[in-house]
Amino acid sequence: MSIYDKLTALNIELPPVAAPAAAYVPFVQTGKLVFLSGHIAKKDGKVWVGQFGRNISTEEGKLAARAVAIDLMGTLHAAVGDLNKIKRIVKVMSLVNSTGDFTEQHLVTNGASELLGEVFGAERGAHARSAFGVAQIPLGACVEIELIAEVE
Repeated sequence: MSIYDKLTALNIELPPVAAPAAAYVPFVQTGKLVFLSGHIAKKDGKVWVGQFGRNISTEEGKLAARAVAIDLMGTLHAAVGDLNKIKRIVKVMSLVNSTGDFTEQHLVTNGASELLGEVFGAERGAHARSAFGVAQIPLGACVEIELIAEVE
């Protein structure tokens, strides 16, 4: 089954690449690696604002991270032209807007990791990962995620 068949089965439509909000580009390819800039969580087309441990739950966070993964796949598609060319999702780095006592950043980030595994498969979708709790993310977003992928 192709990546696009999996996306269709999951009822996922890839969004277009969002315009950068500052002085950077959405992606850079060097050799066989594609580096995607951080993407912030959005809900209903607007920044998904919140801070874990204060006003957003871990379960909501998993949905926010999943939404970010969909945006990342849209950017990855724009970068390489065909998601079936992705040999492997190499690394995911997640920043989770958290209070000092919130400790479930890894569970929030699972929302993205699990979707990437489902779409790209157990071998190509398995990736190294970091999940950090941070005091704030631009525009008050609850989650920001960046990704590195290898192209065939």
